[in-house]
Amino acid sequence: MAAIWAVVPAAGRGTRFGGEVPKQYLLVGGRPLLVHTLDALLAHPAVAGVVLALAEGDPAWPGWTEYAGKPVLACTGGDSRAASVLAALQALPDSVRPDDFVLVHDAARPNVALSDLDQLLERGRVDPVGAILAAPVRDTLKRAGDDGGIDATEPRERLWRALTPQLFRRLQLTRALQAAADAGVEVTDEAMALERQGLRPLLVEGREDNFKVTTPADLARFEFELARRSP
Repeated sequence: MAAIWAVVPAAGRGTRFGGEVPKQYLLVGGRPLLVHTLDALLAHPAVAGVVLALAEGDPAWPGWTEYAGKPVLACTGGDSRAASVLAALQALPDSVRPDDFVLVHDAARPNVALSDLDQLLERGRVDPVGAILAAPVRDTLKRAGDDGGIDATEPRERLWRALTPQLFRRLQLTRALQAAADAGVEVTDEAMALERQGLRPLLVEGREDNFKVTTPADLARFEFELARRSP
């Protein structure tokens, strides 16, 4: 499998999580959450290196240029996820060609499985657009009214939760994100930027435990997952 670079937007403050320390630097098992995410990504033999988009002057970043024997580049991210991804795409090394695929992965999603990465790379790189990891919605969905009461039950068939990594060509994703920014549209994931261009990325089913750490309960869940892995 040909080598591929990954992009990790890590400039956020994690305001929904709360606290002074950005959530990507919270310690789990004595190591920052971001390091666990790098462990998961760079453990895959096809991932050649990673570009991190960090907050300007990030005091917590140790300044690594290599991790797990692979190159690590850092750039200054933006005020939004999309702006940070755009900055990281522009900071990729020249060896990553415009038509090469790039992985984009959440800094606070440390539990992605190698088997999911296998499936995403295998299926996404033969798709004309690319692909994302996703999970089918299994819960019953309710639409709320303004007063907090239930207005309707929504059909869940064909609904999926978007996960990461997401896999797209460098130039195509750069243009799609720039077009959204120029139009003043805040895209919440990379696939949304491609969808605005009339493109249809492929959904690749991923594991349910590829969760994003957004709340203290999520952090406790990852601590549990980490403890379960240890002998």
